[in-house]
Amino acid sequence: MESLTTGKATLLLKGKGVSKGVVIGRAIIVDESDLEIPHYYLNAAQLDAECERLDRAIQAVYDELDQLQRELPQDAPKELAPLLNVHSLLVSDPMLAQECKVLIRDNAYNAEWALSAQGQHLAHQFEAMDDAYLRERALDIRQVIELVINELQGGGNKPMDLVSKISEGVSTIVVARDITPAEMVKLRAAHFAGFITDIGGPTSHTAIVARSMGVPAVCGATNARHLIHDHDLIVIDGESGDIVVNPSAEILRFYQAKEERLLEDRSQLWENRLLPAMSLDEQAITILGNIENPEEAGEVLAQGGQGIGLYRTEFLFMGNREGLPSEDEQYEAYASVLIQMQTKPVTIRTLDLGYDKNMQGEFSSAVNPALGLRAVRYCLAQPEMFLSQLKALLRAARHGHLKILIPMIANHQEIVAVKNLLQEAAHRLRAEGKDFSEDYELGVMIEIPAVAYVVDLILAEVDFVSIGTNDLIQYMLAIDRIDSDVAHLFDPLHPAVVRMIAHVIDTGLSMNKPVSICGEMAGDSLYTRLLLGLGLKEFSMSPKQIPEVKHIIRQSHIAQTRQRVMRSLKQHPRLELDAHGFIV
Repeated sequence: MESLTTGKATLLLKGKGVSKGVVIGRAIIVDESDLEIPHYYLNAAQLDAECERLDRAIQAVYDELDQLQRELPQDAPKELAPLLNVHSLLVSDPMLAQECKVLIRDNAYNAEWALSAQGQHLAHQFEAMDDAYLRERALDIRQVIELVINELQGGGNKPMDLVSKISEGVSTIVVARDITPAEMVKLRAAHFAGFITDIGGPTSHTAIVARSMGVPAVCGATNARHLIHDHDLIVIDGESGDIVVNPSAEILRFYQAKEERLLEDRSQLWENRLLPAMSLDEQAITILGNIENPEEAGEVLAQGGQGIGLYRTEFLFMGNREGLPSEDEQYEAYASVLIQMQTKPVTIRTLDLGYDKNMQGEFSSAVNPALGLRAVRYCLAQPEMFLSQLKALLRAARHGHLKILIPMIANHQEIVAVKNLLQEAAHRLRAEGKDFSEDYELGVMIEIPAVAYVVDLILAEVDFVSIGTNDLIQYMLAIDRIDSDVAHLFDPLHPAVVRMIAHVIDTGLSMNKPVSICGEMAGDSLYTRLLLGLGLKEFSMSPKQIPEVKHIIRQSHIAQTRQRVMRSLKQHPRLELDAHGFIV
């Protein structure tokens, strides 16, 4: 088929749709991963100077990453700061420079050659590891090595810096092998409309950032860079994963009409965002927002949210070059959100570090961080740090409706330990003469299957629970959700997952204790009707997802939906949903 718009042959490609929307635009090919690396030998008189040249390049890359972290705007996607931090830690690791200098001094390699050789050695070591999380770090190492090599070559090969210039006034689609966190920061300032990557999937960092930015994206489109050329007219469908290169006039009209419909739907959703989430059979559903910093609280209200269902406090701690945030700094942040929300509920989750998130200068050496010292385990191992956060929370409780949420609870003893520390925090505040309130609710995250199984015992100890579907599914199916090799097996519709969610919700209803979901499932409109049918009354999600989920609720008859879901669960081993979330 020949494109009538360009005269070139139309090409159909397929990837994984990771961020909804249709966009039509001109391609810009980003080839930072294809650096030409010079290989030459040095004479003895050049070795010291070459080591110094390497040091300068490493420092320049570190300084740039540090500046990007410090200058991230408030509306930057939450994932960018910790991802930049990982690259900063890798490039500043003394072993990187030391091993490269050994190659320079012993083998007389030039710095680029030494970096390339050491990078391949480290990447192959990580790729050979059994642990999927550590295997994933091989890509980070390659990206960091490429940044330093680019700096050694004068920093001129930075196509991401050129995107904003090339795309001025043009709908631009970036096509790359992958997009690093530093590159994503630069892209935010450019006028780009979507992107395609050769690798990655729905749980890759590029996909997560795309969704938070509301940019259509397709990942895992193998060799897209080599099949698409600069300035090709392309269409991407961020839901289906379809890519059309040089579309015919007929195909172009089809996608233009689809794009217009989606824009009209989005406009209609925005106009109705403040309407209540009331079903056709007049059941009221609570819709809350997930946030990472106080500034995002206003966005939740603007999008029609009824409160905060998850405030991730770890972003106060991460990338903080001054050390741990003080009790007063934490109090100001928490109080700010409660004051903005007035009497609306604000669920603040205590520190959740140790898996894919770490504090500045801290790197986990755990063989499997997902099963290691993380979340509440991490906090209980550092009681003074945890007490500082609990004291700040109790002080902030005076300003509104506070709900304290504890992540990754695995047993009754951990709940008791947290309650004891809350009492100790109150005791210290009294002794210090500080105003505080003990008028709060205490809840726990349901992320570990063992706890979901005995949720009745857990609910007897707390006021509410919130299901973290991301981790719950990961642990139930033994699938690392950030490992691109198995990400396609991450299945929210697995019968065990659906039945476990149903069990937790039913138990909460029977004990008259609130159950919410704050994981990715809550904000994915594909699963809204299913969750309503399972009896869920409280959803929490990214603010941008609120209008669409509220719209679906207003179009649903919950009693009838529940009958269909319950009947299907009994009759079929696995539920199947159509593109609109209806049970097939």
